[in-house]
Amino acid sequence: MSGISQQLASHVLHFAPRVSKQSLALVPDKLTLALLSKLLNLMLKPQIEQAELEFLQGKWVAISIADIGLQFQISFNGQLILSHQQNADVTFIANVPELLLVAAAKEDPDTLFFQRKLRIDGDTELGLEVKNLLLGIELDSLPAAAKLAIEKLAVTLQTLQQYQ
Repeated sequence: MSGISQQLASHVLHFAPRVSKQSLALVPDKLTLALLSKLLNLMLKPQIEQAELEFLQGKWVAISIADIGLQFQISFNGQLILSHQQNADVTFIANVPELLLVAAAKEDPDTLFFQRKLRIDGDTELGLEVKNLLLGIELDSLPAAAKLAIEKLAVTLQTLQQYQ
């Protein structure tokens, strides 16, 4: 590893969340929620069809992606519903790198929890149900574009982290 590679990796990992946060600030909240809703309903379609999300009816799960300032709540009523205005029963707090590695099955959420890189506040039982649901999602079951994006981003992230 050269010093230049280390510096470049460090800069990318430091500035990428800032650029993402600034870019998200330009997108209206309604549009962000609509896009996230479409994406999550598409990604979780098999679980929705198999009634695996019924435990979320009447409950709200907050997702806080701290490093990019993205926060929203999710519930279920035959499909996933997203909001910025609801009081959450449980809140998941993490940064993009950790969430990306969990999504790519390259990191275990329990490990991140004990390393304090993933926080779960509120209804612990509901949080465990959500975590177990997410762990049951096979990357291969995702739409090809989503699968490819997650895999490529995770590999890039791991490569950058090796240079730090």
